[in-house]
Amino acid sequence: MLKYQFRFHGHGSLGYLYRNGKSVRVRRVALRFIANTKRPHGRVAVVVGKKVSKSAVVRNRIRRRVFEVVRTHYDHIKPQVDMAITVFSIEYATMPAEELQTELLSLLKDAGLYQ
Repeated sequence: MLKYQFRFHGHGSLGYLYRNGKSVRVRRVALRFIANTKRPHGRVAVVVGKKVSKSAVVRNRIRRRVFEVVRTHYDHIKPQVDMAITVFSIEYATMPAEELQTELLSLLKDAGLYQ
């Protein structure tokens, strides 16, 4: 799991991100991001809605898997950028880790956030 300081807390700052951020989307996942110069590091949120799966266990598994990819590559992501990753497919719960990693990194590269 990503450290506490690198995650969002509360709905206010996430609301600001959704109102003012830029968006990039591929088939199964979307990324919303905005620069945040007020903090020394960026923050990350992973959103998995109930439409993806009614089971909280499955939604949390998807969330943990996405956070793990972000955590392992956090050093290569641009600093001072807040981002929200929204997952639209239940396939993320069972797909191989390499495929999940490839898809998420390509999304970050499309947004220009991966160095």
